[in-house]
Amino acid sequence: MTIPRKINKAFLAIEQSEGAGARVRRSIGTPKLRNFSPFLMLDHFTIHPGAGFPDHPHRGQETITYLLKGAVDHEDFAGNAGTIYAGDLQFMTAGRGIMHAEMPNQGFEDNVGMQLWVDLPARLKACEPRYRDLKAAEIPTVNVDDDRVNIKVISGQSHGTDSVQELAYTPVWLLDIEIKPGGTVTQQLPLGWNAFAYTLEGTANFGLEKDKQTVGKFHNVVFEREGDEVVVEVPEDAKENARFILVAGLPLDQKVVQYGPFVLNSQEDVYQAMKDYQTHSNGFERASGWESQIGRTMRE
Repeated sequence: MTIPRKINKAFLAIEQSEGAGARVRRSIGTPKLRNFSPFLMLDHFTIHPGAGFPDHPHRGQETITYLLKGAVDHEDFAGNAGTIYAGDLQFMTAGRGIMHAEMPNQGFEDNVGMQLWVDLPARLKACEPRYRDLKAAEIPTVNVDDDRVNIKVISGQSHGTDSVQELAYTPVWLLDIEIKPGGTVTQQLPLGWNAFAYTLEGTANFGLEKDKQTVGKFHNVVFEREGDEVVVEVPEDAKENARFILVAGLPLDQKVVQYGPFVLNSQEDVYQAMKDYQTHSNGFERASGWESQIGRTMRE
């Protein structure tokens, strides 16, 4: 017997400044939603040429960047560099330490996407940093409800379709779902995992009967942990399609102590990360004297 998940809360992600001239709608990592393991932060970002996220460090987490529009360049102190385009994803594991930059590609005016920070298990906090890119053409899709629902299976499973591979150390499902007017989707989720939806376009009804809530765009819909499926519909008379990302992750039974881009398990570990970064040691050796090429416009 399946049990639909109830909605814990739904709230609008307020736009704010971040980085160097970038604008983000942050929902996870705000007073409205903290301690939602394994998720640390969710930003719906917009960056124009001349803005971006210049050289900065990370330790102890993974970031998942899903580009919705435009193109974003990335570069790090280990010599890794590249560009992701609309529909592509990049999975970055910071591990013991990385310094990198994320900047809009100069060939595009509007660059819009999602970035999700995911906690690393304590045993992997000191792992070597790594990148994995997933191109839009590699993402399997499935259509349900007489083709009124299209699902991109970025990570996880949906209606008999599996994602290409697991690209993050912490188990996470990530689905991009678009529903036409009159369409309904029932999506299974792993038992006991924390889950949320972030709405990108249109208006949809989340939940069933007395638990149903109508939610517009740019909202985070947080589900209760009890239950194993999520039900979402778009009314027949809706004027436009609804689109949202549905994300679920395995909660980690560990303390989270965060200071900016450093995410560890104790205050002492955070102090050590700050010291290591300042002294270019224990994973940050290559940060000494390093400056990205893509971030140079912010320094000129």
